[in-house]
This record gives sequence, C-alpha cells and structure tokens, in this order.
Amino acid sequence: MHGLSAGEFSTMKQQEEVYLSVLRKAFRDLGYVEGKNIELEHRFPAEQPERFRSFAQEFVESKVDAIIAVTALGAKEAKRASRIIPIVVVVEPDPIGDGLVESLARPGGNVTGLSLMAVDLSGKRLALMTEAVPKLSSVALLVDPEDPATPRAIPSYVNAAKALGLSLRSVEALTPASIDQAFAAFAQHGFDGVVVGPSSMFFNERARIGASTLAHKTPTLVGNAEMVPFGALISYGPDFLDYFRRAVGYMDKILKGAKPADLPVEQPVRFKMAVNAKAAKTLDLNIPASLLSTADEVIE
Repeated sequence: MHGLSAGEFSTMKQQEEVYLSVLRKAFRDLGYVEGKNIELEHRFPAEQPERFRSFAQEFVESKVDAIIAVTALGAKEAKRASRIIPIVVVVEPDPIGDGLVESLARPGGNVTGLSLMAVDLSGKRLALMTEAVPKLSSVALLVDPEDPATPRAIPSYVNAAKALGLSLRSVEALTPASIDQAFAAFAQHGFDGVVVGPSSMFFNERARIGASTLAHKTPTLVGNAEMVPFGALISYGPDFLDYFRRAVGYMDKILKGAKPADLPVEQPVRFKMAVNAKAAKTLDLNIPASLLSTADEVIE
C-alpha cells in the first residue's frame, strides 16, 4: 500500500472543495482505491503560509512515498525537507528560477510536474477584455504584493496595455478586506475594468471578488475559470482542473518506478476561457457572439 500526501500545499480549504475531488477521481480512474492500494493524506495551510514547512516535515517524518505540492511555496518547502522523496508540483510559474529543477527537459532531482513557465497571457487577456468591454480604456490591475508571481506580472501587463492603447494602474491588496476597499476605489476613480493578478488569496476570496465586481459594476477578468461563477466577467488561463489530473498521471508513473529526474516538466498545452453571461447582464454589457462562441464555458 502506497503512502502518498495528495493535494496538499494548496493554500486554503476552499481549494479542497474544488480540486481534491479531481485528484481522487484521477487516482480512481488509474486503479487506485483508498484504503486498499493507496492512502491519501492532505493538509491545507489556509492563511498561514509558514505552516508549509511544518507540514512538509510532517510528511517526511511519516515516510510518505511521494508528495503532490500544489504551489511553488509548497514544493520549495517539500524539497527543503527532503531531497529523496519524489515531489510533483502542480502550479509553478518558474520551476527553474525557483531552484526546483535543473531544466524542464531533465529536472535532475526529486521534483517534476507542471509549470506555467514562459507563458505570458497578459496580452491575450487584455485583448479579450477589450472585446468584452467595448469602451475599455482604463484598467486596474489588482495584485497581491506577497505573491511570488507579482513582480513578473506587473511589467507584463503594463507592456501589454501600452500595445493595446490602454492605461493601466496596479493596485495592491494585502488582505481580504482590502479587496473590498480596492473595488470601491476602482468604481470611484472610474476604471472601465479590473484584471485580477496571480494570487492564492484572490482565488480563496473569489466570492468576495465576484460580489465586489457586481456591487460596483466593474467588469473583472480573472485567470482561473473556477472564479467566474462567483461574478467575474471572464477568465482566460490554463485549465487548472486538467493540471490536477495530469499531476496524478505523474504520480502513477513514479509509484510504478519512474524517477522524477527523468520525467520532463510539462508546460500548458491548453487554455480555457469562461464567460459569465449572467454577470454581463448585471454589468449592462452585451457580450459579442464571437466571444461566446469561442468560450469553453458560458454561465447563463
């Protein structure tokens, strides 16, 4: 029976509801039955990122066979705790820069998995925003200064906005409460739309972001389709549910004897767009038929 810490190093219990079921189904589809040939343990550090380290140490001490680390921080702490236990990372913007692997083709250590590396979607996202919001001219970029991807995201969006003739201003939100304050300020200053930058906190607060979008009638673009049903107007980004399924595929290979060092890190091969037509009505927007026809998911 394999001992496997699955689905941990996510950052809050809400993500368990969305993603853990996907992981479990993916294991079942490959013939793994909990309690018979696999044991799954998961931990969620919630709003205490420092707990990643203690959880990683806990898994090492309990001698799990492998670890699925959802985030870059989780993978870093897991690798800090062990250079032997195989680690599969699910969502990592830059596994080379973060010191997790030597190269995408030949990871070279005990970490492999999936990466967002070298994928700059800022231009595509802003272009979609201009299509969804015809009068778009000024955009607010909501960022979490504590997220490691933020320093890369800001200049990417600034450059993309210039290329599209848009004015863009980045605004920081450090806490959930500051998200509400930010959206109130966006409406007060007349921004035509908001792009939500990368952040686990923003995902966790997707209901708050959606409610603020509708309350202040400020169209919002997000990077994760699972945030759209809560009120965001549109999303464009990697199919994260597919990422979790693919991570289990890595685990299956490892549990059958493959070495992480020999399993190339995969980059996105598919991007998903979701449109919230219901939110569009509240925002007094008419989403073009061309946009609706190309969306992977439309919420009516």
